[in-house]
Amino acid sequence: MRRLLALFITLAMILSLAACGQPQAEDTESTENTDTAETAAEEPAGETAEASDGGQMVFGYITPGPDTWYLRDVEGFQAAAELLGIEVVVLNSNYDVSEELANIENLINQGVDGLSVFSFNESGAITCAEQGAAAGIPVVATDSVGSVFDAEAEVAAAVDFDWNEMGISYGNWMADNYPNEDYVIITGNFESVPCQTVNASMQETTESRGVNECLAIEDGDYTPAVAADKAEDLINSGLDFKIIFVMDEDMAAAVRVRLEDMGVADDYVIISQNGSEVGLEMLQAGTLAYTISSSPGWEGFVACLALYHAAVDPEAEMEVSYYLPIIPLDKDTDTSDPMQVVPWTVDVDCYKELTAQYFPELAAYIE
Repeated sequence: MRRLLALFITLAMILSLAACGQPQAEDTESTENTDTAETAAEEPAGETAEASDGGQMVFGYITPGPDTWYLRDVEGFQAAAELLGIEVVVLNSNYDVSEELANIENLINQGVDGLSVFSFNESGAITCAEQGAAAGIPVVATDSVGSVFDAEAEVAAAVDFDWNEMGISYGNWMADNYPNEDYVIITGNFESVPCQTVNASMQETTESRGVNECLAIEDGDYTPAVAADKAEDLINSGLDFKIIFVMDEDMAAAVRVRLEDMGVADDYVIISQNGSEVGLEMLQAGTLAYTISSSPGWEGFVACLALYHAAVDPEAEMEVSYYLPIIPLDKDTDTSDPMQVVPWTVDVDCYKELTAQYFPELAAYIE
C-alpha cells in the first residue's frame, strides 16, 4: 500500500518536474523558476531496484529551498537514481522549519526505503536521522558539516564539501591579493551550517594574517534581490571596504548589476562560491575576481549512491563521510575541463568518472 501511495504522489507531481528536468542556464532570476513544493523523478528507463518487499525501491529526498544550488543537487540525485532504477519523491521545505519537519514525517509515513536530507539548519538533518533510525530507514545527510556526527545521530553517511577549507582559501586569497583592504560578507542564510562555517573560518584566517578585517556580515537569504539590497545598504552606510564576499554566484551577479547601476562597480572586488555557469561567465568577463568550484549536481549524485549502498548492504559501515574536492578558480583558470571545473548541470559520464576516481566503492553500483 505504501508503494502505491508513493507512486500515486510521484505521478501526480510529474508535470511539475518537467520544467526542472531540463538543463537551465543560471541567472539572477533562477530562484523564481524553481519554487516547487514537490517534484519527482521520471520513471527509470532501465532495470528497477527492488525493495525488501519485492516492490520498486523508493527514496525520499528533502530539499531545503528553491535556490539553484538545491535544484542541481536534486537533479544529480535523480540522475543516479535513474541509473539504479529507483523511484524518487522530492519534497521542498522552502526554508521553513515546520515545513521541513512535516516533510520528514511525510516521507517516513510513506515508508520510503531511504531518506536523503539537505537541511538549511543544523537541527533538520539531526531530526531526520533520529526519526529515520527509529523507523529503520537509512538516512544520508548533505552539507551538514558534521553536525549529525557531532550530535551522535544514527546516520548512514554524510556527503559534504570542506567548508572550513573554503573559508581559509578566501581569507588567504584576500591577504595575498588585497592586503590592507577590508571586506564585508553577504552570506546565504544565517541558519545554514555551511554558511556559518565559511564565515567563521574566513574571519579566523584574515585575523591570523592581520591584513584584512571583516566589517559586517549580512544575510542575503539566498535571494539575488535581497543580496543586491544588502550590498547597496553596506555601501551607503559609509563603511570603508574594498572586497564583497557573496555566498553564491546568483547573488553575486545581482550585486554586480546593482553596483553598476550605482556607478561604483569599479570601486569594489566581488568574490563568491560555486563555480556555476553564472560564476564562470563572470570570471571570464572580469566581474568576479575569485570563486571556488563545488558542484551540487555531483554532490547529489554521490548522495544517492551512498544511500543506495546503505539500503542494500546490511553490512554497510555507518557514519561514513564523503568529502567532495573543491577547486579554487580565478581569471587565469582554464574552465573548459569538466574534471577540474565540475559541471553543475548533470553530466552523467563526468560524474561517473569522478565517482570512480574518488569513491570507487560507490561507483561499483553503476559500472
